[in-house]
Amino acid sequence: MRILTGKRLYLFFAVVGVYFGYNLAFGSSGGEHSGGSPVLETLLELLVILLTAKLGGDLFERIKSPAVLGELIFGMLLGNLHLVGFPYLEPFKTSQILEILAEIGVIILLFQVGLESTVKEMMKVGLASFMVAIFGVVAPFFLGWGVAIWFLPEASIYVHLFIGATLTATSVGITARVLRDVGKINTREAKIILGAAVIDDILGLIILAVVTGIISAVSSGSGDGISSGRVLFIIGKAVLFVIGAVAIGSLILPHYFRLGFKLRGTGVFLTFCLLVCFLLAYLAGKVGLAPIVGAFAAGLILEEAYFIDFIERGEHSIGELIEPIAVFLVPIFFVRMGMMVDLSTFAHIEILGFATVLTIAAIVGKQACSLAIFDKTINRISIGLGMIPRGEVGLIFASIGAKLIMEGKPVISSETYSAVVIMVIITTLVTPPVLVMSLKRGMKTKAEPK
Repeated sequence: MRILTGKRLYLFFAVVGVYFGYNLAFGSSGGEHSGGSPVLETLLELLVILLTAKLGGDLFERIKSPAVLGELIFGMLLGNLHLVGFPYLEPFKTSQILEILAEIGVIILLFQVGLESTVKEMMKVGLASFMVAIFGVVAPFFLGWGVAIWFLPEASIYVHLFIGATLTATSVGITARVLRDVGKINTREAKIILGAAVIDDILGLIILAVVTGIISAVSSGSGDGISSGRVLFIIGKAVLFVIGAVAIGSLILPHYFRLGFKLRGTGVFLTFCLLVCFLLAYLAGKVGLAPIVGAFAAGLILEEAYFIDFIERGEHSIGELIEPIAVFLVPIFFVRMGMMVDLSTFAHIEILGFATVLTIAAIVGKQACSLAIFDKTINRISIGLGMIPRGEVGLIFASIGAKLIMEGKPVISSETYSAVVIMVIITTLVTPPVLVMSLKRGMKTKAEPK
């Protein structure tokens, strides 16, 4: 065994200190907050969650896996300590302040995802990326729908639809990181994968908007079922929102940032960018879409040409400025999502069976992407593998489903939520090693003399 030294020793004592500190704070009241101020309670919750996130992220980074998985899995452990006689963290699950911070965190996360692409780049990805994206959305959606019907026959069609929606999007960040690590970020395969993944995100968000809109309408009594008119209306609303944001943004943003450039004081550039993000997230929510749709659109329309004056003045890029905020808020979302997983549901063989088949459907569905590639010089297998990880996007979909209520029950039950989390973990863990193997094998095949 390796002896705990240096930083490891400090981390060890930090964990022990948090454990006993929380025990002393809440232990005497049987798990209830002991009359402390909300600020002190929130500070303690943030202390535990952020430390958990960094420890989990560090461990998974060391084993060459995405840090987000460490945050999620350590969150699962944190949220199930009551199973081993430590119930004092249970109030975390119902903390409204933590829920709000987590929601803002996911808005910032989708804003970052949008910032990684621009409208001009999307126009350049070509027909290949578009077709890969279409295949990569349609096949997983219907496979997920079919798996849900098979394992949840008593559930409504809306539950089946939502589970299908959770399989549609691709985590572009995880795949991009793998491609960058192996030096393949500029290959044709990489350009197709990344272009298709961005289109996947947009199509996935539209599908999410459609499904949640239908469920909300049915739950409120304003709709008795799925009609073609209602579906087309929601699709049109989502598409028009994104297109409208792009069109109006191209007209207004140059003047908007010129106004901001005239203001004095620190943080003006960051503040003006966040205003765009929060405004579009708010407007998306007001028109019946998920706020993350607006946050993604905000990131998509913020192009450097609009704020070149700030850059020439020596300001950091918006991606660099937003990163410290994301480092604080985004882990709260992932740890909290992990805490909502009930590990006791894994004792049920049917849940594990559901998770296994759902994972197979998620993997096979994305492999359908390769059918859209007709150029034999392109490594089709690598493209299919690169589209597999669901990562943060799948978790966001699942968390939204867990909050949607229909007939007095969550659309995504705790058992189904656990199955979806297993699918997200496996698809995210599997992708990096198999994608690297496929890329290296493809390069070796091209290098061999014919």
